[in-house]
Amino acid sequence: MSNKTTVFPDGFLWGGATAANQLEGAYRSDGKGLSVADAMPGGKQRFQILGSDTFNWEIDEDKFIYPNHRGIDHYHRFKEDIALFAKMGFKCYRFSIAWARIFPKGDETMPNEAGLKFYDQVIDECLKHGIEPVITISHYEMPLHLAKEYGGWKNRKMIDFFENYATVVLTRYGKKVKYWMTFNEINSAFHFPALSQGMVKATGAGDYQNIFQAWHNQFVASAKAVKIGHEINPDMQIGCMIIYATTYSIDANPVNQMATLAQNQEFNFYCTDAQVRGEYPAYQQRMFDKYGVSELEIEADDLELMKKYSVDYIGFSYYMSSAVNETAEEDDTVVGNLLGGVRNPFLEASEWGWQIDPEGLRIALNELYDRYQKPLFIVENGLGAIDQVDENFYVEDDYRIDYLRRHIEAMSDAIKDGVDLMGYTPWGCIDLVSASTGEMSKRYGFIYVDLDDNGEGTMDRYKKKSFNWYKQVIETNGQDLK
Repeated sequence: MSNKTTVFPDGFLWGGATAANQLEGAYRSDGKGLSVADAMPGGKQRFQILGSDTFNWEIDEDKFIYPNHRGIDHYHRFKEDIALFAKMGFKCYRFSIAWARIFPKGDETMPNEAGLKFYDQVIDECLKHGIEPVITISHYEMPLHLAKEYGGWKNRKMIDFFENYATVVLTRYGKKVKYWMTFNEINSAFHFPALSQGMVKATGAGDYQNIFQAWHNQFVASAKAVKIGHEINPDMQIGCMIIYATTYSIDANPVNQMATLAQNQEFNFYCTDAQVRGEYPAYQQRMFDKYGVSELEIEADDLELMKKYSVDYIGFSYYMSSAVNETAEEDDTVVGNLLGGVRNPFLEASEWGWQIDPEGLRIALNELYDRYQKPLFIVENGLGAIDQVDENFYVEDDYRIDYLRRHIEAMSDAIKDGVDLMGYTPWGCIDLVSASTGEMSKRYGFIYVDLDDNGEGTMDRYKKKSFNWYKQVIETNGQDLK
């Protein structure tokens, strides 16, 4: 066990993270409309089906009941769950608002009051326990109607719909909630546009022209949200949110080094350059040439808006690193690595094939802070694993503790390097439905939920071994990681 000395600033935001579509359930309650998450297939083939030529959003709702719809019933048990977070000592709790709870179809003028009242209660419950809410405005759950009728974010009309939605939630909660993010893992559209842009191949996801146009529309929409938020409450902090994968060249061959540079620019930096610097990067034209993208549809005030209302901080998820090998005749690919790449022989992997790289997190923090000089916030990180429970539903998850300990030590090292790190919210602080497979068996939480992949179980909550370990980490501000 490591005995490294760790350092974290006073006021560091320790907490946990979830998403509405993965834990709330009650997918049709109190006027909520369907979201794209409600229309996604369940099972390990989810992404393959979503990426197929035949999938479309025209679903038979009666035949499309998957675990997302039930979640872990947080909609009715949020007080119990937040009380458990408070017992761990959470300083903050990152969650998302389900857009379709507020605007069931997405293009209405007036919001659904029942949906707004639900998040009033969630926010007040957090504040009652001294927990700062950290809210993601759009987390892979845009209204299904917008994906079906408008084709998702490639349609510029989406900017107006999002602006209306953001205005409502920022006005309603902006005096109580300081920390916000606009779009979850916005850069993930490079691989999975169905999640963040609401586009499948049947509606244009197979054409990079549409993906880049959708990003532009999201950048403008995000800037408008920053403008609205700052006008409501000047102290409000609104960030972007990306998935970050530290990327290595497999060797010193200049061909692989150049390929690594290009992958970093395309995946890790393009969206943050636009949202943090507020302008498109010099390498954009090279990307357009590579992916067959012609000129984007940009209106007169778009670029000025992006520049003037760039984000206040960078939120990001970190689960794995990636290795690039352009010169190999046959790639030794990583099974399960969602972002592609070849196997890094120096790293171990999780049960799902995600290569574990704590030092890569330190590198990520340094790369992002050196590039942008804006505060950073790790809003997702964690180990998905199959947990074994005893007769008392207790889980000895030392593997999870070890994973988190090593990443927290890397965070501390980055702080010593001079990085301005705001906080840390490990993913799935309570067991929830997997975004990649729609299953319960891939568990991340400090809290075990009695529910299986078939939807069987009491949904009762039980503390894992990691619960008290993380409580101790927070109590000591990261000093005691034993």
